[in-house]
Amino acid sequence: MSVDQYEAMADAEILTEQDQVELINGFLVTKTTKKPAHSVAARAVAEALARLAPGGYFVTREDPIRIGGVSEPDPGAAVVRGRSRDFARRHPDSAQVALVVEVADSSLSLDRTEKLRIYASGEIPVYWIVNLVDGRLEVYAQPEAGTYQVVRTLDPTEAVTVVVDGRELGVVAVADLLP
Repeated sequence: MSVDQYEAMADAEILTEQDQVELINGFLVTKTTKKPAHSVAARAVAEALARLAPGGYFVTREDPIRIGGVSEPDPGAAVVRGRSRDFARRHPDSAQVALVVEVADSSLSLDRTEKLRIYASGEIPVYWIVNLVDGRLEVYAQPEAGTYQVVRTLDPTEAVTVVVDGRELGVVAVADLLP
C-alpha cells in the first residue's frame, strides 16, 4: 500500500495507535513491544539531540516520516528542518529530515537492512542505530544509491559528533545514549 492509503486508514480510524504498526516498503510491519531499556535509550537520544538542535530545527520522538511514497517508519528520534507546527497537516518527508535514529534491540536486523535502505534511498544524510544488543552506536552517513557510503561503529567509551546538514553541532558521549 502507499503512504497516502496508510494515512487514509489512520484518518478513517481503521488503524489506531493501538495497532502498533508502521509502513515499510508498502507493507504493514508490526512493531515490537518496547522494553524499558529501549524507552530509556530513546528518551536519552531525544534529549541529547534537543540540547544541540539549532534554530530552525526540532527533534521528534517516535513520530512518522514519509519516505518514497511506500514507507512511513516511526524512528526513535529525528532532527527535522522547520518548526513542529509546520507539520500539523502532514508528517515530514525524508527531504526535511537531517538525522534519523533507531533504537534497536529485537529490531536490530530490520534496522540494519530494510530501514537502512529506506533511509538511504530517502537521502537522509545521517542515520544512527543505538544498538542495545552490542551496547554500541552505529553511524551511517553519505547516502548514495540506496546505501550509506560511510559507516562507523562507536563503543561506549567514545563520543559521536552530531552533524546536521553538514554542520557539527557538538559531541555526545555514546554512553549517554545507552541505558
